[in-house]
Formats: sequence, C-alpha cells, structure tokens
Amino acid sequence: MSADWGPVIVSVVLFILLSPGLLFQLPARTRVMEFGNMCTSGIAILVHAVIYFCIITILIVAIGVHIHIN
Repeated sequence: MSADWGPVIVSVVLFILLSPGLLFQLPARTRVMEFGNMCTSGIAILVHAVIYFCIITILIVAIGVHIHIN
C-alpha cells in the first residue's frame, strides 16, 4: 500500500511560492505588483488565496498529479 504524495508536494510548493510578499505581491501598496517587498495586506492575502485555490484545483483535480512512493 503506497500513499499518493502528489497533492501534498504540490500544495506545499505552491504555498511557499504564492506567499504574499515573498516572490511577488498582487496588489501591492503603491503599485499593482511588487517583487520581494515582504509586506502584506488583507486584499493581497485574499488575491493570493484565490490564485492558490485556482492553481491547486487545476493541478490536482483537472490534471491529476500523482506521486507514488513505495
């Protein structure tokens, strides 16, 4: 019996990459998009959560990413 690690790995990687302010922030405080500013706002967290949900749904449900480790 092997576990499916695909959703776990995809979720962790996307969570790290889409953390607001780490790589980019959409919308930013002074511009539409800023890179590496390490500041967040409530609307930026909401936008990044929606982007995260859309990408994770496409990768896990529609495409079906699977990683089996024995």
